[in-house]
Order: sequence, then C-alpha cells, then structure tokens
Amino acid sequence: MITSRAERTLAYVIALAFAAVALTPLVGVLLAALHPPGALLSGISLPDTFSLDTFVSAWNIGDFQTLMTSSLIVSVAVVALTTLAAIPAGYAFGVIRFPFSNVLFYVLIAGIIIPFEAVIIPLYYAFRDLGLTNTYWSLILPQAGLQVCFGTFWMRAFFRSAPSELIEAARIDGASTWQILWRVLVPIARPAGFTLVVLVFTWSWNDFLLALVNQAGMNLHVRMASGRNPHHIVEATFKSLARALDQATQRDARVVGVPSTKGIL
Repeated sequence: MITSRAERTLAYVIALAFAAVALTPLVGVLLAALHPPGALLSGISLPDTFSLDTFVSAWNIGDFQTLMTSSLIVSVAVVALTTLAAIPAGYAFGVIRFPFSNVLFYVLIAGIIIPFEAVIIPLYYAFRDLGLTNTYWSLILPQAGLQVCFGTFWMRAFFRSAPSELIEAARIDGASTWQILWRVLVPIARPAGFTLVVLVFTWSWNDFLLALVNQAGMNLHVRMASGRNPHHIVEATFKSLARALDQATQRDARVVGVPSTKGIL
C-alpha cells in the first residue's frame, strides 16, 4: 500500500495530538510537584524556582524505601521461581514426548483460564491458617504458581519452533536431555526468556488484589491507594463479600433448605 506525503503528515499530526492529550496531565502533575512547598498553583505553569522538597517529603512520609524494597523482593523472587520452573516445563511439553503430555498441558493451561479473583477468598483463609499472611511468601507463592502456567505456555511455544535438526545434532554428539536444554536451546531462547522476565516482573510489581488481601500495608501500591493504615480496606472488602454471600445463601435456602452463613465471616 502506497501512501502519499499528505497522508503520512496527517497520520503524524493525529498521533502527536493524541500523545499531547495523554501527556498533558502527567506534565501538569510533574510541574506542580516541582513547585516549592506552599506555592500557589494556577493550572499548568512553570515554577519560579524548581524544588525537590515535595519528592523528599513524599519519600520520607510515605516510607517509600521500605515499600519499594518489599515490592522489589516479591517481584524478583516471583521472576526467579517462574523462570526456573517455566523453562524446564516448557522444554518438557514442547520437545519431549511422554504419556498424557497433552492432557497435562491443558490442565496446566487451566491456571491461565480460571480467574484469579475466583480463588482469592479461599486462598486468604488457607494462608491465614498456615500463618503466612503478612509475609512475603503469601505473595510469592501464589504469584509464582500463577505465572508458571503462563511461562510454561510461553516457553513451550518457543521450544516447539526451535530447529529439530539442532536437537538431533546434539543428540548424535552424545548430549543428554538436560544438556540439550541448557547448552543448546536456552542460549538461543534468550529473547523469549528475557520477554518472559519482563512480563512476569511487570505483572508481579503491579499486583494489587493479592497484596491487598494477604499483605496489607507492606506493598507499595496498597499503601499508596489506601494511606497509612490499609487494613480497613481489607475489612470492608470481606464484610461486603460476606454480606453478598449471606444474601445469596438466604435466597437459595428458601428453595433447597441451605442454612444461612450469617455470622460466619
């Protein structure tokens, strides 16, 4: 398809217009933060003197160092566990032939299909009974388990597209299955592996619901959204869910005789 100079110019103008609309609020917030404390703000304006006191105060008052360290520990641990588990699993499902491999793969894919929100309540009570709430493990283990499903699907697709001649040549040279994976396939799978690391790290860093339920107050996004004491959000969330569950149970009890759950949660 050949486009004229006028069409290309119009496309750039429209793209720049949308970019300006999207960036204007961000620029306004940044300029407002660069004003000295107590300065009068009127729309988007350049400060007379640039000041970083607002950022320093937000960093200290919000305890950002502790919160970012906590989020970083969780994200790095999730990435490490997911990568170490997804690469061998993707290789097994993509290259090795074993009984019921397709069935097991579809069972694994169910981890991607089932909404995480559907299991968050029983997950909370399971971790509470184990004494793991408000610990790093209450975030690392569920996120790693969820991301391994996607990571296996991702790496399996790459390993299935790898040249079969390369694998056969390695086998003829006497390489074992483990050596074929780490010495032959993993070096050429660096782009796929790096993409997996970036995606998993982004998803883990941006996670909000699991941190809200299992580790209130120790996650950066939860603290920013709820202030210094985010536990009231968890309490309000579970009370709302309890009321909804009780109403649904009472409605069904009129038909099938199921007892009410009022007072359980």
